[in-house]
Formats: sequence, structure tokens, C-alpha cells
Amino acid sequence: MLDLDTTNKQYQKVINFCKSFFETKLIDYGTSWRILRPSSITDQIFIKAQRIRTIQEKGIQKIEEGIEPEFMGIINYAIIGLIQLELEQTKETELELEKEKTMTLYNSYAQKAQELMNNKNHDYGEAWRDMRISSLTDLILMKIFRTKQIEDNHGKTLVSEGVDANYFDMINYSVFALIKINEEKNNK
Repeated sequence: MLDLDTTNKQYQKVINFCKSFFETKLIDYGTSWRILRPSSITDQIFIKAQRIRTIQEKGIQKIEEGIEPEFMGIINYAIIGLIQLELEQTKETELELEKEKTMTLYNSYAQKAQELMNNKNHDYGEAWRDMRISSLTDLILMKIFRTKQIEDNHGKTLVSEGVDANYFDMINYSVFALIKINEEKNNK
């Protein structure tokens, strides 16, 4: 079993790579994603997770891009979803956010996701390390369907966590999958 310090370094390496990609797209496209409603963000994450599952089940892909960029996309779109939820609650409606503000929000949610991971790792003893990547994909899909149901219920839940908690879990399951993929590559 690896120690928490190793896990945090692996986690941060994945997040830094995703953040770099996010920042590059921010230069290319600005914050055009601000036009998306929360349900559209959830559907975008669904498309990425469904593609991962299809590739895992079929064992082949016709588009050159593999599953790693899709997991990265899930991380970035989940963070976008969290940003949108925050800005929706503050009634901030401007479509174009300043780069500095956008990256501050990104970093804040990435940090909160890592803190959540550390707390859950403490309680679960890094059980994710013994899971299959395909199971992580299925858990992401389950979280997506839960999120869709909550969105269809206009954000109301009786006993369950809200949309934000599901986005955080999607981030962490995707980070775990990318860590496992990298470990598999390094062990070959």
C-alpha cells in the first residue's frame, strides 16, 4: 500500500496536467462554456464517460484519441460544473470571465476535490487502488445518472447529497483512473 504523500503527489500531477489543458483551452475559447446550463454540462460529462465505457467494452476505438483525454475532460467539465453552480447562486451572469478569476475558481475546486479525496482515503483505506478502471468508469456513470435525476427534480433531494457532491466524486474517480492508467504504463 502506498502512503498518503505518494497519493497526493500522483493526484497533484494529474490535476496539474488537466489544469494546463484547461488553461490552454481558456486561451483558445475563453469561457464560452458559461453559456451551458448545468444539465448540458452533465450531458457533456456523460458523453465522455459513455465513450470510455464503449471503448472498454469493445476493446477497440475508431477515433485515435484514447480514454485518458476523456477522463481529463470529465475532470475539467466537473470543475466547470462546480464553477457554474457557484456563479448561478451568486447571480453572476457575465459570459466572459477574466482568466485570473477563472483559474482561481478552478484551483479552489481542484483543492476541495483533493481535500475530499484525502478524507475519504482516510476512511476507506485507498480501496480505489484495488478497483478496476472499468469500475471507476461505472461509478462515474452512476454519479452522472444521479446528477441527472437531481437536475430533473430541480435540485431537490430528500436525503441525498446534491449535484456538487456528485461532481466532486466524478473528479476524484477520474483522477484515480488516470493514476491507475499511468501506473499500468509504468509497470510495462
